[in-house]
Amino acid sequence: MMQRAVLWDMDGVLVEDGEWHYRAWYETLSAAGIPFDRRTFQQTFGMNNAGILEFLLGHRPPADFIQEISERKEARFRDLIRGQVRLASGAREWLERLAGEGFLQAVASSAPQANLEALLAETQAAAFFAAVVSGAGMPGKPDPAVFLEAARRLGVPPACCVVVEDSVAGVVAARRAGMRCLALTTTNPRSALGEADIVVDSLTELCLNDFLGHATPAGRKNA
Repeated sequence: MMQRAVLWDMDGVLVEDGEWHYRAWYETLSAAGIPFDRRTFQQTFGMNNAGILEFLLGHRPPADFIQEISERKEARFRDLIRGQVRLASGAREWLERLAGEGFLQAVASSAPQANLEALLAETQAAAFFAAVVSGAGMPGKPDPAVFLEAARRLGVPPACCVVVEDSVAGVVAARRAGMRCLALTTTNPRSALGEADIVVDSLTELCLNDFLGHATPAGRKNA
């Protein structure tokens, strides 16, 4: 039987940390004189930092500016989550069950590696993952690079991988990678996640068949 794998996005999927990201972006960008609001946050959630800054400014800023803003924002984010963040409802149960069913699991996220390591340490979830892949130095979602790299590190063909996402860019990236995609409405409404195979409001609504790619129950697929 072919090895199967689950590739987990971090922010908004394994952890519901959007509010801390928003606060870190708002404080950092306000100090730099760059307007930022919740609508813009929702539009850019799931992009890497370079992509977010390009979206905000309307052009690709210099590399040193991207690095400076990114370092300030991510340091502030890590300060905010310390002692506060927990795994999302149903996440630990699925990590345990999928491990028991023989799935390989990886984190595949646009977030910087330091953030991923901090979140895994805070949630005590690192042991579940055979790979932790940051897309910070890769083309950002909706480019499929981070998912393809995670599949490569696991040694699993893309067609045998399932992605769990919450962002529009992440869903598109999963499809471009040739992977099945399960989407959560933690960040975006159902109407924005139509390219996913399954759309649910919470990890607790998923069943094993969703990960196996069996028939989709009526009403679970976003129309």
